[in-house]
Amino acid sequence: MSTQPNIDEAKQRAFVRKALGDISGTNAVIMAAIGDRLGLFKAMDNGAPTNSQELASQAGVNERYAKEWLGGMAAAGYLEYDPADQRFSLPPEHAMVLAQEGGPKFLAGAYQALLGMLGPFDQLLEAFQNGGGVHQSAYDDNLWDGLERFSGGWFENLLLPEWMPAMPAVQAKLETGASVADVGCGRGRAMIKLAQEYPNSSFTGFDVFPPTIKQAAANAQATGVHDRVSFQELDVSQGLPEQYDIITTFDVIHDAADPLGLLRSIRQSLNPGGYYVLLDINCSENLEENLGPLGTTFHGFSLMYCLTTSLANDGAGLGTLGLHPPKVEELCTQAGFSSVNLLPLENPFHNLYEIKP
Repeated sequence: MSTQPNIDEAKQRAFVRKALGDISGTNAVIMAAIGDRLGLFKAMDNGAPTNSQELASQAGVNERYAKEWLGGMAAAGYLEYDPADQRFSLPPEHAMVLAQEGGPKFLAGAYQALLGMLGPFDQLLEAFQNGGGVHQSAYDDNLWDGLERFSGGWFENLLLPEWMPAMPAVQAKLETGASVADVGCGRGRAMIKLAQEYPNSSFTGFDVFPPTIKQAAANAQATGVHDRVSFQELDVSQGLPEQYDIITTFDVIHDAADPLGLLRSIRQSLNPGGYYVLLDINCSENLEENLGPLGTTFHGFSLMYCLTTSLANDGAGLGTLGLHPPKVEELCTQAGFSSVNLLPLENPFHNLYEIKP
């Protein structure tokens, strides 16, 4: 006969509270995604207290739904509620996170991306049981739009004022005039931002996912840098078409099916005296150092996208937390790079490396 374990009732009660808190948090994320998609947070960004009738009229939504949403967001701590006049307000500190698109604290794109990752949920369960993974083509635009909005704040607020000054030699090359390739360019936000700042340099973005290349080209055209920025669909693990002074990857290598092949191609395509700029996830090789809310988020994103899309292509499956500093050093050494410099960047999401051929 099996014996029942001794239950620490205080420990159990504490975990029940945590589990209920996680359920509450999930509901808050879904309600926040609704508010983001329908422009409810943006409608409240003026700081003026409002009620359901006024919000419904301003945002063009149904009043009964607006009332329920306001109550839920107040219960979750996203909105403030004044019971004296029964009105709701969005504090300016919260508005920076929820309503101010492209700002340094804006996170609402992550809500949209998370919903997009959940789209092929049944395919993910099948991969859990049988191996393989979920292909990029299985995800809808919620993922791509959400990721662009989430990462857009980094390119708008960190790329030029923080990341580039951390690499004076790279910055000097860009100012003088360099040929630059961005591997896994997505919709081209990084290349476009750099092209606007460094008019003497030329930029080419490469990605294996055709829809992003089309959008990147349209973005370059819209911002007026299409004369110095171009985009190509290409599997760079099979090689790059030219030699470049600077090659960049932004949150790409940990997703790659063949990260070592990708790094070898980058190494072979750098001009002598060139630089490889690698931005990737800030994580540790030790699981105990990745525990907590951010590590939970990274593991979830890994299961729902980073890990599974790599495994869908019979890839290495590094996952979101798989490219920690020792792994970067190992792979870059195998790829033939001579030095890897982890820069002193204060960022909970990212590590920045300056790597020489």
